[in-house]
Amino acid sequence: MNKEETHDTTERIEELEAAETVPQEDSSQERDLRIEAICQLAKSGELEVSPEMEEIVDALVEKINQRDEIQSKLIRTIADHQNFQRRATNNEREARTSAVQGVVQGLIPLLDQFDMALLQDPEKVNSTQLLEGVGMTRAEFIRILSGYGVSSISPVPGDEFNPGDHEAMMQQPSDEYEPGQITNTMSVGYKLGDRVVRPAKVVVVAATADEKE
Repeated sequence: MNKEETHDTTERIEELEAAETVPQEDSSQERDLRIEAICQLAKSGELEVSPEMEEIVDALVEKINQRDEIQSKLIRTIADHQNFQRRATNNEREARTSAVQGVVQGLIPLLDQFDMALLQDPEKVNSTQLLEGVGMTRAEFIRILSGYGVSSISPVPGDEFNPGDHEAMMQQPSDEYEPGQITNTMSVGYKLGDRVVRPAKVVVVAATADEKE
């Protein structure tokens, strides 16, 4: 058999297989429709059977009713779950929006202070007044943050280094403080409740050569 004959034979087999598959699918669908029609007739009492089959039909109707009840409960459960998911999503979105709105409302007074400062005549404002204004704005900002549970991490020289709250930016020897103690704070850190948002950036006394050994 040459290549062309082999190819034609393969195509013919595939066509026969496809032709056999379609009737099977149609037959399966027709069977399901017939079964459902028989079930509906049995439920309505219109199914004509011999007296010997009446008991079987009654049992069939009971099973059909049980199936329909389970399906109805399943549909209600799915609908309740979908409604719950929608409510949970809406509640989460509303909570997030409310949280952001609260922060924005707290920060707006700071913008008012900046606007007032920008309205001042530069020729009538000296450096002392400028620094006082910046200090007042910073104090107001800290007050607003504290209202949301934010607190500062402000170690002082001599405090022990705590890796949970502090980040060592550099180490240096010191005659005044012990190894592992903080000598300087480069940046203040902040916490939100018990969670560290940003550790304080500090300088730590380095261990001596003897202690390293």
